[in-house]
Amino acid sequence: MTTPPDLLALQRTMLLIRAFEEQVRRLAAAGQVPGLVHLCTGQEAVAAGAILALRRDDLIASHHRGHGHCLAKGAPPGLLMAEILGRAPGLSGGRGGSMHVFDATNGNLGTNGIVGGGVPLATGAALSARTRGTGQVALAFFGDGALNQGLVAECMNMAMVWKLPVVFVCEHNGYGEFTASADVTAGGSLTARGTVFGMPSEEVDGMDAQAVHAAVAAAAAWARAGKGPSCLVCHTWRFAGHHAGDSQDYKDDAETRRWRARDPIPRLAAR
Repeated sequence: MTTPPDLLALQRTMLLIRAFEEQVRRLAAAGQVPGLVHLCTGQEAVAAGAILALRRDDLIASHHRGHGHCLAKGAPPGLLMAEILGRAPGLSGGRGGSMHVFDATNGNLGTNGIVGGGVPLATGAALSARTRGTGQVALAFFGDGALNQGLVAECMNMAMVWKLPVVFVCEHNGYGEFTASADVTAGGSLTARGTVFGMPSEEVDGMDAQAVHAAVAAAAAWARAGKGPSCLVCHTWRFAGHHAGDSQDYKDDAETRRWRARDPIPRLAAR
């Protein structure tokens, strides 16, 4: 059960991510951000809830929409912003930009422009942790589009065979770029991607930071006990487009209103 101090920490982290992303959006609109930028506005509960459930020395690997993960894992906001703007003081020397942030100090193996590209990084980190006997857990964030990538299936299979301490966290926001995931994903159950390998798999309300925290805490404890990986499908919604300039004409307005009414920040504040 999440304790009251944890609720305050969850809310602070979500507010930081929301404010940061809004500033990035403004800078992108002003032409200050080189290249495309992908915002996680609306998905703050997954980053905050999942990472608060980890130890300080645990490891994460992210995806292209990963600013929130970086901040929740401890990246200094100023250095992260410098990286996004292509400035030398940035976390990757200004050379990586939004999609290639690397923060070894905080156990962040990086954001990633390749769909599912962070999953093998986290799986390898879990193998390293088990081999070295550190008791660390690795957490792999990926979007619903990565569920259809063969590399993700290979990593899940390997992690289960070797009982690696890794938690696979799918941020299911309903869209892969501009395409509804339901239009390109076969099978009725997303959690079946994990259960087919015999690992514990469950669906989580990704707009509820407490629910995410509880699910990841349980999965991390399972992994630390030597029982192997877990798969969590967190249902969430990106308020922003695929990238900052995306008008989102492909989304249904009524559906968008329903998801916005479940904004994780006021939802937790009400508790």
